[in-house]
Amino acid sequence: MPQQSGTQKSPKSNPPKVPLAKTKSRIVFKRVLSSLKPYRGYVFLSIFLAVISVATQLYIPILTGQAIDLMLGIGQVEISGIIPILGTLAITAALSAIIQWLLSLSNNRITYSLSRDLRNRMMGKLQKLPLSYLDSHSSGDLVSRMIADMDTFSDGILMLFTQLFTGVITIAGILGFMLYINATITLVVVVLTPLSLLVAAYIAKRSYQYFQNQSRVRGEQTALINEMIEGQKVVQAFGYEARSQEAFDTINSKLQKITLKSIFYSSITNPATRFVNNMVYAGVGLVGALFAIAGSLSVGQLSIFLNYANQYTKPFNEISGVITELQNALACAARVFELLDEPEEVPEDEHAARLVSDGNITIDHVYFSYTPEQELIRDFNLSVKPGQKIAIVGPTGCGKTTLINLLMRFYDVTKGSISVSGIDIRKVTRASLRSNYGMVLQETWLKAGTIKENIAYGKPDATDEEIVAAAKAAFAHNFIKRMPEGYNTVISEDGGNISQGQKQLLCIARVMICFPPMLILDEATSSIDTRTEMKIQSAFSYLMRGRTSFIVAHRLSTIREADLILVMNQGRIMEQGNHDSLLKSGGFYSKLYYSQFDETPSNS
Repeated sequence: MPQQSGTQKSPKSNPPKVPLAKTKSRIVFKRVLSSLKPYRGYVFLSIFLAVISVATQLYIPILTGQAIDLMLGIGQVEISGIIPILGTLAITAALSAIIQWLLSLSNNRITYSLSRDLRNRMMGKLQKLPLSYLDSHSSGDLVSRMIADMDTFSDGILMLFTQLFTGVITIAGILGFMLYINATITLVVVVLTPLSLLVAAYIAKRSYQYFQNQSRVRGEQTALINEMIEGQKVVQAFGYEARSQEAFDTINSKLQKITLKSIFYSSITNPATRFVNNMVYAGVGLVGALFAIAGSLSVGQLSIFLNYANQYTKPFNEISGVITELQNALACAARVFELLDEPEEVPEDEHAARLVSDGNITIDHVYFSYTPEQELIRDFNLSVKPGQKIAIVGPTGCGKTTLINLLMRFYDVTKGSISVSGIDIRKVTRASLRSNYGMVLQETWLKAGTIKENIAYGKPDATDEEIVAAAKAAFAHNFIKRMPEGYNTVISEDGGNISQGQKQLLCIARVMICFPPMLILDEATSSIDTRTEMKIQSAFSYLMRGRTSFIVAHRLSTIREADLILVMNQGRIMEQGNHDSLLKSGGFYSKLYYSQFDETPSNS
């Protein structure tokens, strides 16, 4: 694909970093809450169960305190009063365990349903994004967003429901019970509480930016690994191993530094809040002991306060941990929403028709550029009659592949129009336009599956007879029959267990089975040996009979029979005509042709 598109980026403003991170985090969190609307029933159920769970857990210290007050010393133990309390305690503990199990089920349903929906939306978005976006973003980064970022996001959301909600409810419940028993001791707790909140807020504000950078660098690392693995043969063939390792070490070191900073901020949260919480526990113990000595607080009530003080500090430790993890989750969610917010390809016309092509194509004053500052195709005009064979030749970067992209409407023209059968292609559905073309590219693409499935990819309902006929027409039948399972042989992703030439033959057979009215052959025989190429050329001659065909070729000997040869350079048609007339003219085509044979054209 054209590389120019990689530079196409929209300008963005650069407000101050901290306010931007804070605002972005808040916006992302609101979007996460909005995404939870389909599961509001489970959310309300989760909150209800959390309240019941906390209530049962907070009732246990009260029962314990009552039991303690019934056994204050030797001869002061009331067994008759303690036994019912123990029975109630057992029932309460069992009920609490059941409620927590139901709460866990509800939270898991919310979290992983949301993750499933977001992944489905991301996958659907990828199908609707313009090719320019996919050209300018590495596949590794996209994979990282869909897998690693979504996993981190899921973990953060699960902690939000399992620990944050129950933690907040626990804190509110404990304060209520403590206030009911003794307002003065409760005041000690309330006064010391803001210290823990301030520490957590201070750390959370600084951790979001580090976690966001961590997600971005992790995506870069995934992209590099993906590129090196896919191109391992090229890496080894050109002795690129050392530089590949050096590039990986650089980005890995970068990820290490950012991750260490992220972990540092997330790890100091718990010790810092624990210190404050221990101060709360000590304050409650000291003041409560004074009240107990004064006789205004029983020993059982003091044990309730100490138990509550211990439970009161635990949610703060959990919440502080959740906040840092939530910052990480929101940073990952921001990358997910960033993908979902990308503008989709230009929508089809509301009244877009279904194209049935006769092969007539008109290109009228077309201008196109991948980036505004670099014009590629300028004032391009062409009229193709049904059944004509159009060859496109020229040096690298002249616009050959770009023209193919425009014909297939992978990109829209900047100015001008392209019409098929008298209809502007922007007024027909993309699916119907592309179904009228058959493409064989220099770069082959096969999916993991059987050979039969790969040939029938464009025609899933094809019969076995049609599949075999297409393979024979593409001269692929013989090598297929030599495979272990014939047409049912499973090939790996991108056909890694067959040769490049065999992959090309399967791609040609895939087009043969569809028999479309228009063909695009972009170096279709580049990976095939000369003897097989001669057979394929005869098969193409049969396939192209009566069909409009566009042939992109570097080996000019393969296009001698073309009805019209377009010689392109710098986005313009320099010359056009058939093979003989272009040779006689002695122009750019003539020089290209004879340069391939190391010959000088004669002057005769």
